[in-house]
Amino acid sequence: MPTIAVVGEVVADAVLPPDGIVDGAAHLAVHPGGGPANTAVALARLGSTARFAARISGGALGALCRAKLEASTVDLSASENAVEPATLAIARLDAGGAASYEFYTDGTADWAWTDASLAKLIDGPFGAQSPPVALHTGSLALALQPSGQVIENLLARARPAMTTSVDPNLRPLLVPVASYRLWIDRWAGLADILRLSEDDLDLLWPGWTPEQAATHLHACGVPLAVVSLGGDGAFASLRGEQVRVPIAPTTLVDTVGAGDSFHGGLLHFLAEGGYLGGRLETLTPAALTDALTFASRVSAINCSRAGANPPWASELG
Repeated sequence: MPTIAVVGEVVADAVLPPDGIVDGAAHLAVHPGGGPANTAVALARLGSTARFAARISGGALGALCRAKLEASTVDLSASENAVEPATLAIARLDAGGAASYEFYTDGTADWAWTDASLAKLIDGPFGAQSPPVALHTGSLALALQPSGQVIENLLARARPAMTTSVDPNLRPLLVPVASYRLWIDRWAGLADILRLSEDDLDLLWPGWTPEQAATHLHACGVPLAVVSLGGDGAFASLRGEQVRVPIAPTTLVDTVGAGDSFHGGLLHFLAEGGYLGGRLETLTPAALTDALTFASRVSAINCSRAGANPPWASELG
């Protein structure tokens, strides 16, 4: 399988169920997570070569995250060992399994990238691997400084040689929505694939339809705009040619990592089909529909179990 490069944060997700506070104590289950890390895990488990650049803490939570990445066969050769603590997120579940988040990021490991330290992700050495056909990023690593500007520099440098993918994954409790509105057009100008969740769409452009958002993103330079619509499936527009797919059936446990797993499934399918490496010139609406359907199945399996836990290829039949 082609190599897909991923850069971004590794987060310990402390999941608090609706009945998780008992007798004055919070009963949390801590799962390895972080949007880009979850996407790298999904890619690797599906059979892609996922080359992940992360700054992984040497503390207990960092060790937990590293163990999951390694067990999922994620390539960590472009990652760094960090002395800072791991970033912590608390994912509070409602009665329906939907998660809301709060983050603890001050002084943590994920934000200290430099242009030089990230260069090896796309420049090699690659050993027996091939150079990446795509670079994926997003979430907090793209929104928080100083890492955000460094990753934008990397996207700009990578785009002539590979497909670039961005999942903004807005976190309004940590980053003001007004800031995302200032940045989104610039990020779109660096991306070949940009995926928004339904919540992202509502925050960025209240009242806009997915079709309106896609038209705007195409004008910024994005060939493929995708909007995940929760129970209503997914919408995508490929240079103005629009497709929709329904949600895949599942027994919902929680939604932690749902979008990240979806994005990993989408990138894996496109890589396997030979569509990545440029501006998606050979991708057709029919193939895109198949890719979205596959990604929806990947996300559905993730949502059927606790925490971000994307499926292995063998689980998709």
